[in-house]
Amino acid sequence: MIEVFATDLDGTLLNAFHLTDKRILAALKQVVDAGAHVVIATGRTMRSTNEHGFEGLPLDIVELNGAIVRDATGKVVKSFPLDKAALEKMLRAFPDVVFECVSAEGTYITATREKRQAQFARDGFIRRIAMRGMYKREESDPTMHFEQSVEQVLEHDIAKINSRVVDEQLKRDLAAYLDAQDTFVNTPFNPIMFEITNADVNKGASISWLAQSLGFTDNEVAVYGDGGNDVTMLERFEHAYATANADADAKKAAGNVIGNCAFHAVPRHMLATVRAERGRVTIA
Repeated sequence: MIEVFATDLDGTLLNAFHLTDKRILAALKQVVDAGAHVVIATGRTMRSTNEHGFEGLPLDIVELNGAIVRDATGKVVKSFPLDKAALEKMLRAFPDVVFECVSAEGTYITATREKRQAQFARDGFIRRIAMRGMYKREESDPTMHFEQSVEQVLEHDIAKINSRVVDEQLKRDLAAYLDAQDTFVNTPFNPIMFEITNADVNKGASISWLAQSLGFTDNEVAVYGDGGNDVTMLERFEHAYATANADADAKKAAGNVIGNCAFHAVPRHMLATVRAERGRVTIA
């Protein structure tokens, strides 16, 4: 029986507009009410289930590609901070790159708000709509800190670094720098991003650790994903599913392909699984 359902957000659980909606929230509530655990496994920052539209549902969280694990109350139960000496070396080597340095408590950005937002100017229409909503939320977010010096960043235990580099030569230089060392790993959800964590970090390992802490084995876990930062997670578990809109690597890693995120494929699959195994849920 599947006891833990772990799902990525963008391109997977969320709808085509990168948002929750009534159907998604109702499905998750039904799965939890049936006695299963739902884990949000995301590259995003997610410090509580009140974020990203989940309205306080009792969901466990594997955020920052697995660098931080939180229980359903939002408490950090596992973390993998970056080595500070290696972090300082990289920050000083690339002063022109906009680095978002994320800790359990806050995000420390090595540029102005305007320079960071300019990195997303080439996004598609739907993604730009989603980003505008994020920018609006950030304006009143006390955990977002801009124009941070290297020294200020190093005052915190940084678990993940996000970056989008527009300049092609600078992008190649940063990629080569990361390839030449073994302290960090870059596992972005798509190739235009850098998502840098401790080399030992991935969603799959953190989900497995969380499941074991809840008293379950890997065989009692189902995982869902769509992109590059989901591959190790999809490879690790027997019950792995990629959405129809996933990239080729994610589909290959999962071995099972379900419908498109735009048509709520993941919440529908969760509900169907719970109904088949427990017989207590009506499909919405």
